[in-house]
Amino acid sequence: MPAAPSHKDKPEIWLMSAYRTDSHARWADWLVDAHPHITWKRLELSGRRFRWRIRGNPISWLNRLPASTPNLIFATSMVDLATIKGLHPRLAHVPAWYYFHENQFAYPLSEHQLNRIDPQMVQLYGALASGRLFFNSEFNRSTFLDGVFDLLRTKPQADSMGIRMQLEAKSEVLPIPIRPIPPAAQKDPGLILWNHRWEYDKAPELFAEAMVRLAKFPDIDFRLALLGDRSSAFPSPALLRLREELPERILLDGRADSETYRNIVGRSTVVVSTALHEFQGLAMLEAVSAGAHPLVPDDLCYPEQYPEANRYPAGDTRELTERLKEWFRRGFPPLPDISAWSSESLGEQWRNLFDYETFSP
Repeated sequence: MPAAPSHKDKPEIWLMSAYRTDSHARWADWLVDAHPHITWKRLELSGRRFRWRIRGNPISWLNRLPASTPNLIFATSMVDLATIKGLHPRLAHVPAWYYFHENQFAYPLSEHQLNRIDPQMVQLYGALASGRLFFNSEFNRSTFLDGVFDLLRTKPQADSMGIRMQLEAKSEVLPIPIRPIPPAAQKDPGLILWNHRWEYDKAPELFAEAMVRLAKFPDIDFRLALLGDRSSAFPSPALLRLREELPERILLDGRADSETYRNIVGRSTVVVSTALHEFQGLAMLEAVSAGAHPLVPDDLCYPEQYPEANRYPAGDTRELTERLKEWFRRGFPPLPDISAWSSESLGEQWRNLFDYETFSP
């Protein structure tokens, strides 16, 4: 790779993220740190009020864009890129890339959401306005492309197949490298980890039901580490149930600081997902890097990552409980090989994206 140029010759890239949550923030921080030969201008909005963020980010940034014209715009799929380019003519011909942490065609609706065509159209227009599309898993890529086709084929004067083919031709899978967590010197053989948000799309009620069922077997000795974001104003019913029915089994209950989180993950023997949506599952991959045995739905991105021995029928709490019972009684399967998601495996692909010659002024 060529030597890094002097600061004044560095290519300038705007990194635009309209919803800075934990995983988006870690990706952005890693990207900037890993590519110091780029002059990064970061434009980020906090991860709250989703519907306003995905629809209103051109307004939020209307008078806050840098005065310079970048060599490239690298935006996440929460950014209304087509509108931003339309509002700022000087950006119309700037190359743009779009990174999909998720896509709204495969995101499960909550009981409070009536429709999602607006967020879907933001992502569709953004993809059309971009020269390259990157997805963190094949599941993410295929559900987006299929979702676009399914939406447009029901609409008048919409070339559903032509648009799908146009988007597919410029799409590729490029996962986010995981940040490995070292295993603890002393594992807790009975520690089951939950390290997901306590929200509807992670289906924590299925996890709670399985834990309550597992506790009915007196020979199964297990404890729970209940991590992940949660609302203090509106606690998850699943979390309240575990606190009420299994208080003696809860080792830790709360959003932990980084050091505590990594320590608990490193001690855990099992990590469970009951997710209704997962596009890469960084928290699961990090836990597996620390030596936790994953048990995941046979759905979403998980078949790309874990063998059949680590997957159970999606939504089946009885089978989830049975699998855990067998693991504790008869032993755990081999840890899956997740080296394909490491920095060593993915770093070269990411570095090649930002070859200096590509952005030489």
